Parts: sequence; structure tokens; C-alpha cells
Amino acid sequence: MNDLGAITPKLSCALEFSAQQVRGLVERDPGFYPMYTQKGKWRHEGEAWTHWCDGFLPGMMWLIHMQSGDPWFREQAERYSRPLESRSLDRNVHDLGFIFMSTYHHWHRITRDPKLRDVLVQAGRTMGLRFKEKGKYLSSFIGPESTFIDIMMNVGVIFYAARETKDAALWQKAMDHCLTTRRLLVRGDGSTAHEGIFDLGTGEFLRQTTHQGARGDSAWSRGLTWSLYGFGTAYRYSRDRRFLETAELNADFYIEATPPHGVPPFDYDASGNMARQQDSSAAAIAASGLLDLSAFTASRAKSRLYRETAFRILETLCGDEYLASKTPGWEGILKHGVYHINKGLGVDESVMWGEYFFVEALTKALKAS
Repeated sequence: MNDLGAITPKLSCALEFSAQQVRGLVERDPGFYPMYTQKGKWRHEGEAWTHWCDGFLPGMMWLIHMQSGDPWFREQAERYSRPLESRSLDRNVHDLGFIFMSTYHHWHRITRDPKLRDVLVQAGRTMGLRFKEKGKYLSSFIGPESTFIDIMMNVGVIFYAARETKDAALWQKAMDHCLTTRRLLVRGDGSTAHEGIFDLGTGEFLRQTTHQGARGDSAWSRGLTWSLYGFGTAYRYSRDRRFLETAELNADFYIEATPPHGVPPFDYDASGNMARQQDSSAAAIAASGLLDLSAFTASRAKSRLYRETAFRILETLCGDEYLASKTPGWEGILKHGVYHINKGLGVDESVMWGEYFFVEALTKALKAS
């Protein structure tokens, strides 16, 4: 893609449609924090599995407000963010970065209110309580013996809290978790495992496994993009070159293994009917992470490649196959996302993290185009 500016109108239209869908959700179902759609509808009785998505809807409101200046989205962003404050003490999930970096972090950037910073710091400290000295990792919600690649997207709130409070011990926990993940969940080809299991008595690493991928040794695409984006964030905070190298390794695998249009299968090693299922949410995460990496990398060639790949992904996602703008009655923004294929949850639907990272990528791309 040579003329990146040529797709700016498509990006702007997609962001306008995203704003319309968010506004419609708020007006139709006020106070509701959705996770994934069923047949294109947000409100249903489907299983949640874990409680991790509440930051994404207000997060989109903050992004749309910052891009457009529309005061309605600022008002709603505050209204939907404020009830999340108590979750800064939530020790039941490993997702406090998702919840607070998409809400209170944006809010604090706008206002510089120290009370908002205090909530972020508390969330980071609470995340830090998941750290296991034996094994040097942050445990997942599954149990103390488990870590997820997803946690790379949440470790940023620990870096933030440690930086703001000059807490060297907390900073070291974030560093150690990243190094452990880099060593044990990121493979030599740049692909990633979803979960790692440790011996609690010794801290010995036992095996790679999965909940949401095709197999324990497969390459679940959303996990790959969590890693790509997450190690980029770890580099932004720490400036540790090892984290940038890992993010670039993930990015190179994504680019080589994904079809030219930029949207991956839900798992690169899936077979049979599962192999045909794409995951637009992984593509949205990749686009946003690649735009960051294009600024971080020291290689001009890689910078251009990551930027062009991100724009190509977004151009695909703005097309009729993925964007729901021409799908009557569809309440989400992006179609063809996946939550938990093995549980049959949110398969070939809109998923709230896909929506958030798509909007985030759009706002980044519009600033860069």
C-alpha cells in the first residue's frame, strides 16, 4: 500500500459508524457492559467465563471523545468509568490493565486529576499481588500455577503504578513477568502459547497449554497479538531492548503467517471446520500494536512494513465483510470475531475487545495518515 492517505476517508467513516454503534448501545441498553454478541445482539444470557471486559465500552467513549471532542461521549465515558473504581481492588482477575488502562488512564491524561492516578496505582498494586516468586510470573485467574499470554496486555498497569510511586520492587515484578513470558510462552518462530503451567512447590515450568486455542502447542492468533502489543507496551515503559525484540518477533510471525488481507484464522494450526474461522479482533489488536511498533523499531524498513501492514489490516476491516455498517440489525461494529471457540462463546460475532482495539487503531491511524 503506497498511498496511506487514500484510505483516510474509509477510516473516518468507520470511526463515525463506531460512534453511532456505541451511542446506539448506550441509548438502547443504558448501564449495560457487554462482552460479545449472539446473532449480532449484545444483550443475551450467554456465559461470561471471566469478568474482564467492562473497561472496553467506556474506553471507546474516551477514544471517540478525544478524537471528535463530542461532549456527549465525555459525559458517558465518565458515567461508565466511575463504577469500575472498586475493581482496582479486584484480586479475582488478571485483567486490571484491560479495565483501567482503557478508562482511568485516558481520563487521567485529559484531566490530570490525582484521584484518578491513585485508582490506576491501586490497580497496578493489586495486579502485582498475583506475582509468584517461585517461577517469577503473574498468575492467571485460572489458578496460582497458571500464567496466560493475555497478562502481557495487563502488565502495563503495574509498570505505570511502579513508575508513578517509584516502587522498585513492584517494577521488578513487572520486569520478571515479562522475562518469564518471553522465555517460556514465546517460541523461537515468534508464535506464542496461551497458557503456561508451573510447579508451585519449586517454580519449575511444566508445560504450555491452552483454553482458547486449538492445542497446547498451537498458535492461537489472539494470544499472538496480545503478546505483540503487550511486549511493545513493556518496551515503552522499560526501554528494555529484549521486549522490543520479542514484539518484533511476534510481528514478523503475524505478517508471514497471516493471509495478505491481514485477518488471521483464530488459530494458525487449527484444522477442519475450525480452520475456517477468522478472528477480526486479533486483526484489530495487531493493527494497533503494529502502529506502536512502527514508532518503536530502530529499523526504517520494519517501521514502514509495520505501518503499511496496520493500514492494510484496517482497510480490510473497514470493508463490508467485516464492518457491520451494511448488516441490518447488527449491534456491534466488527463482525467475525471470536471469544472462546472451545466453549462456543462469541464465535463469529462482535466481541467488545475487538471493538475497542479497532477504534483505538482507527484513532492512531488517522493521526498517522
